[in-house]
Amino acid sequence: MTQNVSPPRDSTSKVPPAGEQPAWRAVLFRADVRTLSLLGVLAVLILIGGLTKPDQFLDTRNLQLVLTQASVIGVVTVGMTFVIISGGIDLSVGAIVALASVWATTVATQEYGFAGILFTAVLVGLGCGLVNGVLIAYGGMVPFIATLAMLASARGLALQITDGRTQIVTVDSVLDLGERDAYVLGVPPLVLVFAAVTVVGWLVLNRTTFGRRSVAVGGNAEAARLAGIDVRRQRLYLYLLSGLCCGIAAFLLIVLSGSGQNTNGNLYELDAIAAAIIGGTLLTGGRGTIVGSVLGVLIFTTITNIFALNNLQTDVQQIAKGAIIVAAVLVQRRTASTT
Repeated sequence: MTQNVSPPRDSTSKVPPAGEQPAWRAVLFRADVRTLSLLGVLAVLILIGGLTKPDQFLDTRNLQLVLTQASVIGVVTVGMTFVIISGGIDLSVGAIVALASVWATTVATQEYGFAGILFTAVLVGLGCGLVNGVLIAYGGMVPFIATLAMLASARGLALQITDGRTQIVTVDSVLDLGERDAYVLGVPPLVLVFAAVTVVGWLVLNRTTFGRRSVAVGGNAEAARLAGIDVRRQRLYLYLLSGLCCGIAAFLLIVLSGSGQNTNGNLYELDAIAAAIIGGTLLTGGRGTIVGSVLGVLIFTTITNIFALNNLQTDVQQIAKGAIIVAAVLVQRRTASTT
């Protein structure tokens, strides 16, 4: 009498039941769907702009303007995405941009030329990020409170430095970056910087240990600690990264406006958070994409441009942005509940 003996199964290999996708494929599928959805929204906005103001919206100069305006807030959003992925928040990014821009455009700083302005903007951004990181990682402060305090302090210091006046840039090498003669194959230098920051951010998040640790800390800080990750040091680095992005954005804003003002970066924190959210970054941490955040920035910038071309009021723009944010959060909750 023969007995059917099933072949031994390897305990380390798990074959999913028929019709069931592995977890990593499901995650990639959701990410692809989200990216395609954002691209679809952006395409619809471009269509609306082309139909309502075809001569103005589709003009090359206007498209260059949209990308240039997206570059400043886009660089800030890349840093914000890392912070939110780790389970934190940074309400001070707009104020840091303002402080870095006015500090870098003082008369004393401009005496050192292009390098002096760039170095000062980046150094101020890193300094503010360091303060945020130390207070949160080693001081035990809640990110909301620590960055809110930095928001107030940086705005106040920026106002004190400028005394409420606009500081005009007199360094020609800085101003020349905003001229059409500096465009590379029709692409403004600011857009090239934004693209470079985006690529580096994507590589760091998806191809380095630093990126994996950031996701791990946001997903479960205690589990990350038990796995050997120095959670406090990782959070410090993340706020330093956010400050660095703010310093770069401040320099781009100086080039774009040709000045430094204490009102620079107004509401950048809300725009950056909103762009990251609609791009698929969870406010609770543990998940997010650089590509999604960048698409979120482009969507908001395109909306603003369309509204401006159609002479619509600013309050209508804010209502539209608010509706988009609410819809994105609802979609996130629905997606999270089904996983």
